[in-house]
Amino acid sequence: MSVIQITKDNFNTEVLQATKPVLLDFWAAWCGPCRMLSPVVDQIADELTDVKVGKVNVDEQPDLARQFGVMSIPTLVVMKDGKVADTRVGVQPKATILAMLGH
Repeated sequence: MSVIQITKDNFNTEVLQATKPVLLDFWAAWCGPCRMLSPVVDQIADELTDVKVGKVNVDEQPDLARQFGVMSIPTLVVMKDGKVADTRVGVQPKATILAMLGH
């Protein structure tokens, strides 16, 4: 499954109403650690069919970043049944992200 760009316009449909867990990657183009984490997130999106993966550009979607209390990026949030199940700040190893998703 490919990565979905999450905006305030598609957030309800893609995240809150999702029938499977959603991994949200809060990032920005100018963020070096975000660029390091991005290929790992893309890889997880390609490998896992039972998880939805979305990226939120904090510069373009400041309301969503505020809603989740994102103070530092990258921030990873796992949503299950419309609720926050796990949050991690900073670059995470793939194994940690998979564990957040229950894999």
